[in-house]
Amino acid sequence: MRNRLGLQLLTVTVFLSLTACTVGPDYKRPAMPVPAEFKEMQGWKMAQPRDHELAGNWWEIFDDPYLNALEQQVDISNQSIAQAEAQYRQAQSLVQGSRSAYFPTVTGSVSASRFRAASGQSVAVSGVRTLFNGVFSVAWEPDIWGKVRRQVESDQASAQASAASLQAVRLLTQATLAQNYFQLRAFDAQIKLLNDTVEAFAKTLKITQNRYAVGVAGKSDVVQAETQLESTRAQAIDFGVQRAQLEHAIAVLMGKTPAELTIPVAAFDAKIPPIPVSLPSQLLERRPDIAEAERLAAAANAQIGVAKAAYYPSLNLSGTNGYQASTFSNLLTNAARYWALGPAALALPLFDGGARGASLSETIHSYDASVAAYRQTVLVGFQEVEDHLAALRILEQEIQMQAKAVAAARKAVELTTNQYRAGTLSYLNVNTAQADALNNEITAVDLLSQRLAAAVLLVKALGGGWSTAQLPTSDEAGGETEWSQFLPVPVK
Repeated sequence: MRNRLGLQLLTVTVFLSLTACTVGPDYKRPAMPVPAEFKEMQGWKMAQPRDHELAGNWWEIFDDPYLNALEQQVDISNQSIAQAEAQYRQAQSLVQGSRSAYFPTVTGSVSASRFRAASGQSVAVSGVRTLFNGVFSVAWEPDIWGKVRRQVESDQASAQASAASLQAVRLLTQATLAQNYFQLRAFDAQIKLLNDTVEAFAKTLKITQNRYAVGVAGKSDVVQAETQLESTRAQAIDFGVQRAQLEHAIAVLMGKTPAELTIPVAAFDAKIPPIPVSLPSQLLERRPDIAEAERLAAAANAQIGVAKAAYYPSLNLSGTNGYQASTFSNLLTNAARYWALGPAALALPLFDGGARGASLSETIHSYDASVAAYRQTVLVGFQEVEDHLAALRILEQEIQMQAKAVAAARKAVELTTNQYRAGTLSYLNVNTAQADALNNEITAVDLLSQRLAAAVLLVKALGGGWSTAQLPTSDEAGGETEWSQFLPVPVK
């Protein structure tokens, strides 16, 4: 009789598992209108060959060995990346936790009690009694309506979103380091320019002092020359402060203290590399932030199924096998053994004050919000690519015009200086021409720095060589389950 009951229970359980359904909507990626091409691609010089794509170490296209060495250390010790990696492992643990609901729960307990029956009661044994108990209980709720499956699906999508977020943090860190590095090199060039200018102004001051000594120039000319010289020295010092701050920022991005990194001064001779630009439709597969937003939408969609499953009855199965004896030595004998199958409870909530309805509405609205966030992220991605394409093209034109301005300013300094020496112009004209030339030289360096920053940001906007193919699969999103997780005691 006992075996027949157990067989019947097993048959019912297998039948329920095979006929189980999954409530809630199946996920489909939200539709998003995508342009055929980027508007700012007009006049853009495509990389050759045309099918070339950015590699994972995208910074190597700038052909700067020192930058390469700095970037290689980012993944090793940057703390923001370490934090994102830990959050991804945390998301994997959540997947493992939700998967555990597929299995029954087994508990064991041991108890001892000593008591005396009340006087006047009819009991088999009067007086003081001692009872020892040892019980193993099994409880399981079959996933008939797919609540557990939807929760696992949601957690898997969240883990994939966390993996994409990790890549987004990595890409942002790499791009920020490259931007800071090129800006630091620009300061190197501007500081050198100012130091060279200081030497030229010192010579001009000496000439003016000599002219004043022989009565050819006035005292005001000497004062103007001194003012211009000291002002330029101060400007060079100010650039030095900004360079030091950039060096400190680069150290922190590498996971180091500022004291651990010293970047030597070097020439600012970086070139703008050809950057392969993918089609707008491919951008959805290239940017980690877009992938993260899309996976979060999938996770929110699965939560609708979890909320809907609460409307359906739940089946709870349980069984008990135990031993009970009045002496501990007899506790594990067959005579002391007892067992029970059940209760098998089918529960259907009839009234909860609208809690289930509110929960379902919340998940639907959450999904709508995640879809809007996904679409907004896609739009921002398109905007960033367009912005940086336009910046690269327009800055190239501005640099060409600025080069002509620099050449003209240098010529003006030469002419006014000669005329001043000849006595046909005042020193004020020389002062103005020199200031204009210096400002134009600094602007030329700054424009090159801006264009390099735009190139770095374009690479970042294109995803930095990453693709959604690198996301973990649904199975991989749960990570590897360690055998120690099934032990009744922690081993870590």
